[in-house]
Amino acid sequence: MLDHLAIDVSDIARSRRFYAAALAPLGYVVRREEAASVGFGVVAGEGRSLDPGGDFWIAAGTPHASVVHFAFSAPSREAVDAFFAAALGAGRLDNGRPGLRPRYHPNYYAAFVIDPDGYAIEAVCHQGSG
Repeated sequence: MLDHLAIDVSDIARSRRFYAAALAPLGYVVRREEAASVGFGVVAGEGRSLDPGGDFWIAAGTPHASVVHFAFSAPSREAVDAFFAAALGAGRLDNGRPGLRPRYHPNYYAAFVIDPDGYAIEAVCHQGSG
């Protein structure tokens, strides 16, 4: 089981704005901020993050996006839709509109975007529509 993930980004302020907007519909907020890194996690009490600093970190550095794909858990299909809209609103690229991906399983509902450094970012809900 993973405790947290961290990626290097080329512009910490730009990536902070993107992730704050795109991950908000999934319940993520900035949990800790330092000069060269930002930690994101779910709002306290939702029980998804044990690290008080967050479970997803961005840090100033040299990105290595060519082989990286992150999938964030979404509490509902509506949250996946909101993630996608927020990410596009933050100026990011569409990499797969919200919808079912039955090749993974019948309820796999996801959306995909490309972040400011070229990382493939996904939000996914595994629950049925009803």
